[in-house]
Amino acid sequence: MQKRGNQSSRNGLLLFEVNESTELLPFLLQQMSGRSRNSVKSILTRGQVKVDDHIETKHNYPLVPGQVVSVLKNKVAVKESVLIGMNILYEDDSIIVINKDAGLLSIATEKEKKRTALHQLMNHVKLENPMNRVFVVHRLDKETSGVMMFAKSEKIKRQLQDNWKKIVKERTYIALVEGRMKQAEGTIKTYLKESSTHKMYSVQDKGGQLAITHYRLVQSNEEFSLVEAQLETGRKNQIRVHLSDMGHPVVGDKKYGAKTNVIGRLGLHAKTLSFTHPVSGKLMLFKADVPKQFLTKSR
Repeated sequence: MQKRGNQSSRNGLLLFEVNESTELLPFLLQQMSGRSRNSVKSILTRGQVKVDDHIETKHNYPLVPGQVVSVLKNKVAVKESVLIGMNILYEDDSIIVINKDAGLLSIATEKEKKRTALHQLMNHVKLENPMNRVFVVHRLDKETSGVMMFAKSEKIKRQLQDNWKKIVKERTYIALVEGRMKQAEGTIKTYLKESSTHKMYSVQDKGGQLAITHYRLVQSNEEFSLVEAQLETGRKNQIRVHLSDMGHPVVGDKKYGAKTNVIGRLGLHAKTLSFTHPVSGKLMLFKADVPKQFLTKSR
């Protein structure tokens, strides 16, 4: 049975400290036992719940000890939840840099048009001027979290994409993978091709696109390893394929051979993005903290 967390209030907000691993909806149902299940689910759906410093709406979002869950009043939530599943790290007249949560699409699909990073940012910039727009520069998979950049004009988008390798100085990812990785560091170099079912796979000849990943072991136990990966090239699913090739698929990545899903999401996070600003020429560096579950599962 889930223990009740330590409860307090601040500025009219309810705060609950997580004492043991669980999921968000069961945790809230336990803490807010005076409310009906439908009432608690509505509070979640409306974006009134924060986990640490971000709005969270997923019922099965995994919680770990030490996190703080807060329930916002509806009026406060309306102001805070303009952006759901993401927060802005930096914005100027040329670019927007965000920290995207796992589970949020970068761009629209046939099934989902509005709950995407691009759609929300488009609404965000139009609050200042209805003519403002946002453009995709690069993408993160839906289940990958972390740092992502958008352009605020077609000209800046083209400038970034056409000079991507020159402009970007560092792209670092953190991956939680299955098994104890024995190699402390190394480089994986293959050519990637895409199957008819849209699955990427490695070939050793030049029949595909060259993909180079540099990796370093951060920590590990008997079940899982935490790996830092730097991209020299940015191919579709590159890190996921390369780590799977090594016999250490990313946790939760059933598509590429994972047998476990202990954190309720894909174990891949875009930790660092460093680049030369397309207008000012200044070196920019943005970081998104590694999710706590990645750290606790690999200790």
